[in-house]
Amino acid sequence: MMTPSHERTPRLQPYTGPALLSYGFRPFFLLAAAYAGLGVLIWLPMFFGEFAMPTAFSPLDWHIHEMLYGYLPAVITGFLLTAIPNWTGRLPLQGGSLAGLVAVWIAGRIAVCASAVIGPLTSAAVDGLFLLLVACATGREVIAGRNWRNLPSIFIVLIFLAGNVIFHVEDYETGSAQFSSRLGIAAAVVLIALIGGRVIPSFTRNWLARENPGRLPVPFGRFDQAVLIVSVLAMVSWVANPAWLGTATLMLFAAAAQTLRIARWAGHRAWRDRLVLILHIGYAFVPLGFAMLAAHVLVPQVISISAGIHAWTTGAVGTMTLAIMTRASLGHTGRDLAAGPLTHGIYAAIVMAGVLRIAAAVLPDATTALLHAAGAAWVAAFWMFAAGYGPLLVRRRRGRP
Repeated sequence: MMTPSHERTPRLQPYTGPALLSYGFRPFFLLAAAYAGLGVLIWLPMFFGEFAMPTAFSPLDWHIHEMLYGYLPAVITGFLLTAIPNWTGRLPLQGGSLAGLVAVWIAGRIAVCASAVIGPLTSAAVDGLFLLLVACATGREVIAGRNWRNLPSIFIVLIFLAGNVIFHVEDYETGSAQFSSRLGIAAAVVLIALIGGRVIPSFTRNWLARENPGRLPVPFGRFDQAVLIVSVLAMVSWVANPAWLGTATLMLFAAAAQTLRIARWAGHRAWRDRLVLILHIGYAFVPLGFAMLAAHVLVPQVISISAGIHAWTTGAVGTMTLAIMTRASLGHTGRDLAAGPLTHGIYAAIVMAGVLRIAAAVLPDATTALLHAAGAAWVAAFWMFAAGYGPLLVRRRRGRP
């Protein structure tokens, strides 16, 4: 399941093409996982000067761009192209149209990697086309289905589109892309807060009502709205002025509010269902990131900005995307919603990657070793997903011809 059970059921049309192109999550989850692992495997030797790529970006900016505006949009697209038909009851994007969108994403990755050869303008145009098409396709479906409550998800896609364009311009003009990097990270965290705040309590409630009656997650209400407002204000301030004392204050309020929010979801009562538990663990990196970035402003000699950023990116983004990818892949291919040994290994590896990457930022004497360890755990998590879930994604759903 991609969304809470009260959403509408999508209409389906006869489809006889490759199973990989029958639903958006199939190609995009598989390619995103393979690329996430490959990207870090390539970046570490680039960062240490052992390997060079014909990209106009510095090794660090290439890494940031390809995780924020390459990998993550692929996962978001897979999620939205599968969730929106459930939200609206309209037909999913399939076949040739889906293949074309996949091809544009692949072209963008090649263009960025070869931007020093084809030129920054061509690279930016090819790379930016993907998110523009995603925004148009998903926005059209939400508007045609009159599903106004999900327009914020499309707005986040537009922010990613703007951030990607700004990234190319900023890097070309200044040789760095700090503002657009923060903008992309902020958009990712807000998206996790929006989608996570919707699916985590719902999935937790469903499991508890069936398996462990008692205290249930508190439904979305004014408290959640207040948490989102405070979090968005903190993110806007951080994007605009990350070193401002006022930003640190807002970050601390957001950290406290997000901690209270996740505590209201009763995740500890659903610990026996790892598909549910991992969502709570992944979301816990969100308040941790707020707290660490506030601490960086207050005591920069103790907590580096990298610690907070990677609590959000490696920790929250990495864990939450894999949590959604595994659950959706099982549910939408007709498998039982249960975490087997492979899935446990994926979850352990990605959480370890998040912890190790934060440690690399706060323990300067061990940074190199911890960077390699975190990278190895990250690659293991995503390539285990690609190897283990790939066969499910390329085969037809169980119970269907």
